[in-house]
Amino acid sequence: MDPTYRPSLVQKDSAGSGALPFAGSDLVMSPSQWSSHVVGKISSWIDLDSEDETIRMDSETTLKQEIAWASHLSLQACLLPAPKGTSCANYARCVNQILQGLSNMQLWLRIPLVKPDDDSANEKNDALVDSWETWNSFRLLCEHHSLFSVALDILGTLPSANSLGRWFGESVRAAIVNTEAFLTNARGYPCLSKRHQRLLTGFFNHSIQIIISGKSVHPQANVAADASQNNSGEGLQRHALRPYLDYVAYLYQKMDPLPEQERFELGYRDFLQSPLQPLMDNLEAQTYETFEKDAMKYVQYQRAVSKALLDRVPDEEASTKTTVLMVVGAGRGPLVRASLQAAEETGRKLKVFAVEKNPNAVVTLHALVKLEGWEDSVTIISSDMRHWNAPEKADILVSELLGSFGDNELSPECLDGAQRFLKEDGVSIPSSYTSFLQPVTASKLHNDIKAHKDLVHFETAYVVKLHNVARLAPTQPVFTFTHPKHSDKESNQRYKKLQFVIPNDTGSAMVHGFAGYFDAVLYKDVHLGIEPSTATPNMFSWFAIFFPLRTPICLSPGSTLDVHFWRCCGPTKVWYEWSVTSPTSSPLHNTNGRSYWVGL
Repeated sequence: MDPTYRPSLVQKDSAGSGALPFAGSDLVMSPSQWSSHVVGKISSWIDLDSEDETIRMDSETTLKQEIAWASHLSLQACLLPAPKGTSCANYARCVNQILQGLSNMQLWLRIPLVKPDDDSANEKNDALVDSWETWNSFRLLCEHHSLFSVALDILGTLPSANSLGRWFGESVRAAIVNTEAFLTNARGYPCLSKRHQRLLTGFFNHSIQIIISGKSVHPQANVAADASQNNSGEGLQRHALRPYLDYVAYLYQKMDPLPEQERFELGYRDFLQSPLQPLMDNLEAQTYETFEKDAMKYVQYQRAVSKALLDRVPDEEASTKTTVLMVVGAGRGPLVRASLQAAEETGRKLKVFAVEKNPNAVVTLHALVKLEGWEDSVTIISSDMRHWNAPEKADILVSELLGSFGDNELSPECLDGAQRFLKEDGVSIPSSYTSFLQPVTASKLHNDIKAHKDLVHFETAYVVKLHNVARLAPTQPVFTFTHPKHSDKESNQRYKKLQFVIPNDTGSAMVHGFAGYFDAVLYKDVHLGIEPSTATPNMFSWFAIFFPLRTPICLSPGSTLDVHFWRCCGPTKVWYEWSVTSPTSSPLHNTNGRSYWVGL
């Protein structure tokens, strides 16, 4: 588009046949090149909230004309200029109108990455606003549209780490690094500060495109590069911004390779999965196989069983005393194997009952026992642990009934049913487990749930490998269950009120829901869990759980978030209910388990 073009200055001829002032035709490149290699850039002069009506009308007309041309070219995205002032209502209205007519092309709103420091906010800094506020205001006016994203302008100074962290939960598609943000190294080449380097590494990890913008301010780097190029006999002229691109490429190449576990989980990132219903449904062979590959989990179980055997059977009784161990929910036998290996490692005698309700898994269990020659030490019971009458009482009860939120796959109810065949001084592995929660910004997850256009999906808890999220406050414990239970009267219903404080230097933030985790004590100091600060390394059996909010809640800097969680039990099902009461009240989610429950 001709940068001097203004619709109000165009003289319309009587036939109305004036061509739009575009710089070239769509034949400059092939359609596939337009759609895969080009992002459109909307004219930067437009100001849709200008006080001047002519400028405002010209801006509106130009924006719509340029978007129409970009759609004609099948571009993947268009970059919209940043709002000119603090008010952006009319700009957002026009963009929202355009979004309603788009099917594939994304719109990226350019936002400078700035936030005034608390200590400088009161000085002559009133003009500086937290740019996240501008973005949030704009995207709320555009109703969290899934094709509407942000492109961050990276300047020479950066806000605090907490403030930057907010953006990783937003739909950031590009980071535009200005050449002015670069420093100069000893050889005269461009480089970035350590904080900028860490930020760019975070962008790489989240597949955010890096764009270099501005004029070259490192002429020495270009002179040196041109000289070496001439010496090598290459006559091609290098782009003036090439040294900056080379530096960004260098940062990318020096990143640590993804660990094997992360590579395995790549396809699951931010993909919503319904939690398992292990009591109502029988698991499939593929699900069993995935869990069985998790070596670290069974290493921890083996360590726990070994410690329990050593505590219960002194060395002098090792050859005479046989410990009765029951694996409840034995699946295809990984816990049976771990328990027998623990017995071999400690030199203790073991008698194992493997209790499993899934008749298909029992077939595999029988084959495994025969293959391994465990017939003398393992008895297979094809029954639901809650209804089986054991011939003798167990010293140790081993189970792997934990879900991502600890109790969400009904471990408490199952172990309550199995506790009757545990000796008075018997041991349960795990002996306790606690669930944890934290508020998160998760724009992608919110949009994926919103796409279903119903209440049910906003009142369902999902298992998800969290990636594009911003964790806004440290986790807090929610519900704890201990086994064996000391009293039959103790209910499995729970209620907890949690209060999260958002750090002052974070700035304002949007809460789309809550991430849930668990930590379990298997036996004494042997633990297992996914709570971020204490997570067991190299374990992939559990992803986090996500409890969405029907309406996202905006938090101001340093504010307090009050959330209430209930675990409810009925005769045929168990379910969670949740609600926020501060800073504003949300509806109660999942009342009476109307949308999501786990069947008994």
